[in-house]
Order: sequence, then C-alpha cells, then structure tokens
Amino acid sequence: MHSEKQLSWEEKIKKELAYLEEISQKRELVTTEFAEQPWLMIDGCRMLNLASNNYLGYAGDERLKKAMVDAVHTYGAGATASRLIIGNHPLYEQAEQALVNWKKAEAGLIINSGYNANLGIISALVSRNDLIYSDKLNHASIVDGTLLSRAKHLRYQHNDLDHLEALLKKSSIEARKLIVTDTIFSMDGDFAYLEDLVRLKERYNAILMTDEAHGSGIYGKNGEGYACHLHLQKKIDIQMGTFSKALGSFGAYVVGKKWLIDYLKNRMRGFIYSTALPPAILGAIKTAIELVQEEPERRTLLQMNSEYFREKLTYYGFNICGSQSQIVPIVIGENEKTMKFAKRLRKEGIAAIAVRPPTVPENEARIRFTMTALHDKKDLEWAVEKISIIGKEMGVIE
Repeated sequence: MHSEKQLSWEEKIKKELAYLEEISQKRELVTTEFAEQPWLMIDGCRMLNLASNNYLGYAGDERLKKAMVDAVHTYGAGATASRLIIGNHPLYEQAEQALVNWKKAEAGLIINSGYNANLGIISALVSRNDLIYSDKLNHASIVDGTLLSRAKHLRYQHNDLDHLEALLKKSSIEARKLIVTDTIFSMDGDFAYLEDLVRLKERYNAILMTDEAHGSGIYGKNGEGYACHLHLQKKIDIQMGTFSKALGSFGAYVVGKKWLIDYLKNRMRGFIYSTALPPAILGAIKTAIELVQEEPERRTLLQMNSEYFREKLTYYGFNICGSQSQIVPIVIGENEKTMKFAKRLRKEGIAAIAVRPPTVPENEARIRFTMTALHDKKDLEWAVEKISIIGKEMGVIE
C-alpha cells in the first residue's frame, strides 16, 4: 500500500475522483439539445426545462440569431486579437454605447465573461492592504477575485447587515474598503438589501460593487437591473452584470464613472490579455439590449411564472430558501438523496439541477429550478404536481 507521499500524480487524482464519487459530488457533463427552449432533450428523452438561465427566452430568438449572422458576414468569425491590439472591432463601440444608454451610466465596458469580470474588476481595484467585505453567499467568481487581489477577505453572514457593520467598525476610516454583493443570489434566489448596503458604504467610507448577473434584464422599468428597480443605480459605485442569462447571448459588463472604466482598461489583466469577443457575440449583445427595453411583457410573464412556482412549492411544504425571484430552490439535504431526487425528476420528464457542496453548504444540497418567460402555465402545474409526489415519496415533505 502506497503512502500519500508515494502516490503518483495519476494515482492521487484518481483517488480524489473516487472520493468525489463516494460522497456524490463527482460532476459529469451531459449533452443537452434544445436548452434554449422550454422543453429540451437529454439522452433522447424530452424534458421540461427547469434548469436554464434563459430567463426571458432570448437565447433562441430569431432576431439575435440574425444579428449574429450579419455580424459574421460583416466583420468575420473572430476578433483576431485583444481589444488593446486590433480586436476592438466597430461593434464594440456600438454595443457599449447601447449599454451605457440602457444603464444610464457615465461609462461602460464589455468583458468576456462574468467570471472574468469579477476576477478582473476586484483584483484590479483592491490590493494587499485593502479590505473586502463580501456576503457569504456571493458567487464563486467574487470569492476567487477576492483571493486573487490578496486583500483581507471579510465574509459577513448572508444578508446580515449587523454583522457587516460590526466588521466595518473594526477598520479605520482611512482604510480602502470594498463591499461586494450579488443583487440576486444564484443559489437561494433572494435579494440583497441594497438600501442598507448603500447606507453602510456611505457611513464607513467604502465603495459598493454589485453583481447583477441574475438581475440584468429582469428588474427595473427597462430591465436595467435590481439596483435600478430600487432607484439606487447612481449610489452604487461599480455595477457588473452579464449578457449570458436574461439577455440570451454571452459576455459581461461593468458600468460606472469614466475614471473607473478608464482604470479597468489599463489595469484589468483579464481584459488586457484576452482575445476580444467574436463579432457575432457583440451583434447579439447590442440587439438584446435593444429588445429587452422594448419588450416588458417578457418580464411580466417571467414574474408571473416565478410567483406561481414559488407559491405552489411553498404550499406543498418545500423549503425554498426564501426565494423571491425566478430562481426557486428546494432544499433536500444530503448529497445522495438530492441526486436521487434529481434522477426521479428526470425519469418523470423534468430537467432540474442538483446543487451540492461546495456550491452550497454541507447538508444543504438542493434542487435548483429556474423559471423563464417561455414556460406555459399548464406545464408548470404539471411539474409542481410531479415534484410534490416525489417529495412525499422521498420524505422531503409530508
């Protein structure tokens, strides 16, 4: 028997994979067809799609597809270089102007992905002697950006503003402090207390950064995001969001003061050293920004579907983690039981994701359902009935 020190790379990695399998945390890729539609296909089986972030249904929209094809014909398939070299093709200027107008911001920048955006923004702005205050349920990209910055990482309990203030009180007024939060939390589907966060950032001389990955397109009169819905957009220093969820395509953005965006162009390594997005993506982003402002009925449908789903699952006795949005989890508990629940859902024709640690805390594994504007009410009624039957059979609800 080899000791741990004698294991080869291959043996050590295989041992780790076996352990993940043993604790029901080993992840596998599943080929999925028609994920942009309300019903998808996995392994030849048709399933109701309750797992997509395509909240407003734009991922399959013919107008976005046409915009992408037109961009390819005009500007080619690839950007050929980073934006600071020769990859800054004309659609960037058009899409960023549309972004700034939509968000009513002073300046904005399109970035290759949400993960890259949070890593790049945080690590560019904050350094070793600074302080970052981060909600415990923030997305992993915020955590990783914080680690990369080498700043002191102070995590406050989820939405616990008393805890945050107690941490802020321990720092000097002169210290550079960043408070960062998701606006809609991706695993629980609840909202951040933005009014209170603005009050605290002003009281303690901090700056506030929000991640609108799950709020962009959905909240606000024109889909600008949750901060705009609360009329707080001018009081938040850094607003980041994505185009890959409600806006149906790919990429991310950051908006703020011109000095902030100029600084990020010069110091955000992920921006400086990445090849620019393909023109087709910029074409889709520009079109999606226009459509999301013209079609509020999609937001209304999404809210109606989400409210119905939350109310029904709560009525049946599921713990939906205080969800207030289109993200509706039900807590199952143990990993193995959660995987069995997801398997039963698939057998019944429902595609939903089992979320396990480290994405969520130990013994809080859950099924994460997501609503879209494309869902039909009868399909949701059917799904809720199936979920409740499985929940009773497996002892999740009474």
